[in-house]
Amino acid sequence: MVIPVHDVNPARRTPWVTYALILANVLVFLFTPCMTGSATGDGSLAQLCDLQAFLDHYAAVPQELLQHRMPRLVPTGATGVGPQGPGCVVAPPGYDKSPELSVLTAMFLHGGWLHLLGNMLFLWIFGNNVEDRMGHVRFLLFYGVCGYAATYGFALLNADSGAPLIGASGAIAGVLGAYLVLYPKARVWVLVPFLIFLPLRLPAWLVLGFWFGLQAVYSSGGAVSDAGTVAYVAHVVGFVVGMLIAWPLRRGTPPPPEPRGLLFGRRARPGW
Repeated sequence: MVIPVHDVNPARRTPWVTYALILANVLVFLFTPCMTGSATGDGSLAQLCDLQAFLDHYAAVPQELLQHRMPRLVPTGATGVGPQGPGCVVAPPGYDKSPELSVLTAMFLHGGWLHLLGNMLFLWIFGNNVEDRMGHVRFLLFYGVCGYAATYGFALLNADSGAPLIGASGAIAGVLGAYLVLYPKARVWVLVPFLIFLPLRLPAWLVLGFWFGLQAVYSSGGAVSDAGTVAYVAHVVGFVVGMLIAWPLRRGTPPPPEPRGLLFGRRARPGW
């Protein structure tokens, strides 16, 4: 798919909430136990068990969200040897977990550097304009609502899943949906992989519409949330919710500036 790198749509004010969200996600990732090693497959069994216990504690799990109760046995973070060889020790949970609050904590957890950097790139490019249009406080609430809607939407369609669901993708998908509604004609610089990475400047409706179409196609083939896979259903739900929330704000939204120079197949004003 195309990789966005910049949009031609300057914001009028500093997007402090977007910056704060990016910083928070990076800091949480850096302090997540054993994440950098385990996510790349380089972690030891002890590190993997520690990470599994951490995710079961703080990630959102569809079964827990819908049944409102903890499983009977959870990983403790310790290792042991059983009939089938070495593995992670499980025991009754020694902590209380709020499934509803786990949705919030899961939005700041990521499964690896690529997962984190991909999400933060999209938030960096598209979040500032949506925050500019909504205002700081409303944008923060909007981000949370989209994240919760995406997680519960995934849980409803995967009610039997006991795998931890992590990542800011659902909330950021809501940001993309809002951007599509508010600034469909804004131009976005993207890299298109075609033998080499070709830089093109495309309208936002094409870039984000293509992204959403891919998520919808992938989700129809089954969406899972275990390690190494993607919860495409959560992306679809978050995107649609973001569009619906932003729809009343279309009127009164100032249009993006008309870019100069070469535009996807035609020439606009010269001199850029």
